[in-house]
Amino acid sequence: MSQPLEAFKNAFKIPELKSRIIFTLVMLAIYRLGCHVPAPGIDGAALAQKISQGGGLLGFYDMFSGGAFARATVFTLGIMPYITASIILSLLIPIIPALEKLQKEGQQGQQKINDYTRYGTIVLCIIQSTGIAWFLQGLGREIVPNPGPMFIFTCILSFTTGAAFVMWIGEQISEFGIGNGMSLIIFTSIVSRMPAALRHLVQLVFVSKQLNMFQALVLVFLMVAVIAGAIAITTGQRRIPVQYPRQVKGRRVSGGQKTYLPLRVNQAGVIPIIFASSILSLPAYLGDTIRIPAIEWIIRELFYPGNFGYAICYGGLIIFFSFFYTAITFNPVEIADNMKKYGGVIVGVRPGKATAEYLNHIMTRITLAGSIFLAVIALLPEAVYFFIKVPDWTIVQFFGGTSLLILVGVALDTIKQIEQHLLMRHYDGFSGKAGRIRSRRSF
Repeated sequence: MSQPLEAFKNAFKIPELKSRIIFTLVMLAIYRLGCHVPAPGIDGAALAQKISQGGGLLGFYDMFSGGAFARATVFTLGIMPYITASIILSLLIPIIPALEKLQKEGQQGQQKINDYTRYGTIVLCIIQSTGIAWFLQGLGREIVPNPGPMFIFTCILSFTTGAAFVMWIGEQISEFGIGNGMSLIIFTSIVSRMPAALRHLVQLVFVSKQLNMFQALVLVFLMVAVIAGAIAITTGQRRIPVQYPRQVKGRRVSGGQKTYLPLRVNQAGVIPIIFASSILSLPAYLGDTIRIPAIEWIIRELFYPGNFGYAICYGGLIIFFSFFYTAITFNPVEIADNMKKYGGVIVGVRPGKATAEYLNHIMTRITLAGSIFLAVIALLPEAVYFFIKVPDWTIVQFFGGTSLLILVGVALDTIKQIEQHLLMRHYDGFSGKAGRIRSRRSF
């Protein structure tokens, strides 16, 4: 216990790291402050009561906005439009040659792709703001006292501006803070709901008696199990033994030892869950604006939390994005060529094409296991809701599934970022000399 505390103390002894941490905390504080700035024309108290009673998609989306949606604030859209735009652009890069060419142009090309992502974010904000405005009008005058074209325009302007500002905050944290700006915003949004979830659980167990002590213990056990499983799958690796030949350069001898090529079981981290959640939120917005019974029924069954069709779509998207993101970030042909260039050989496998095929085979198998684990854990709240009969969907979402996976994944990434700064300046990290926290790609 003393080692992590000592590491945190050492972090504030490094001026650059100290300034990055303070900058990150200030930007996150500004984000949380904006989550309480009300948007004009909406009765936030009445909307919050409506969402707390309804649950489902409204409660699910409110979790990712840190309560901003329930309070009808200017940060109602949160960071989700930016994430959705990133998904769309990632899918288009392998399809459109011009975008693929930009990606290969290095930093300048990546900057151009980032600009396209920002433009796409604004377009999605306008579309989603329009859908939310129509949806809020449909809830009645107790939510929107003065509906009409001016209210819709005000919603579009307020929500789009707020989402653009949230996007800017995330980019500033990534550049001048400790990194992972977008992930930290989602992390902060979920953590901000922790006190309310604990309070609701206590009320259900000790006040209203809707849950007995056994059900409460099952929820706590699931939370601990998900945290332990998420840490194990996030840091889990398949280590491939690689042998390099001995090289003599003058009087210097290098190589000749066996090393390991680490392949992450969960190469994509929490990104598949975030991507899947963003994708499934779009049809739900359309369902709130399109008043055709057949379309409403299809969208409700497939894209609203709490339904069997939604569980199938959600799990399938998580598995798909796990493979998709792994295919983007892991290139077995390039790794095999680099190993061949420096004389590295996987024991029992021929260099070149055979090595690439072997790495691809191994990565496919471990990605399948990791993606299925992510899907099972992400769908755990659905099972808890039906089998344990927890009446509050906010508690079900928090004590298992997406929320805890994101919290654990982003926390590990953030600790790793701080640990790297400590090790560069010859300080011990959070795990001391016994080991190091393994890195993981994050959004």
